Amino acid sequence: MREIELKVNGLRRKLGVADDELLLDVLRREFGTTSVREGCGVGACGACTALVGGKSVSTCLSRAARFDGAEITTADGLPDDDEVVDEFVANRAMQCGYCIPGFVMMAHELLGENPQPTDEEVVEHLEGNICRCGTYSEIHAAIKAAATRRAARNERATA
Repeated sequence: MREIELKVNGLRRKLGVADDELLLDVLRREFGTTSVREGCGVGACGACTALVGGKSVSTCLSRAARFDGAEITTADGLPDDDEVVDEFVANRAMQCGYCIPGFVMMAHELLGENPQPTDEEVVEHLEGNICRCGTYSEIHAAIKAAATRRAARNERATA
């Protein structure tokens, strides 16, 4: 066991982890983050996506010990008025909902890096995420709407 410190969704904790323990398991067990989910277990579906320092991480592949001192955000930690989540709901970008937290976190990463992505950039950024229900067009529309909403909010803030 090794002691690490994580800040997850604003909550900082020290905890003991085994060298081979997955970040996915630590996030679920120690922080109660049910939005990170094991879909494939090999980093190919995106259901386990969290942001570490704003960058996406497949938590089903990542050893928790590697993230000592990291600041991690999961969909559980997003504010109630999060524009990405709101647009996913408004655009009906989910059916079963299992994959949606991963898509939401990927959308946050994309919009953080590129506030006005093209259609092609949205598709490219989401390549590693799978929606078995097939709501890709709704997910795409939600991300574009969230980008527009963020741009409007930023314009109002600077005016």
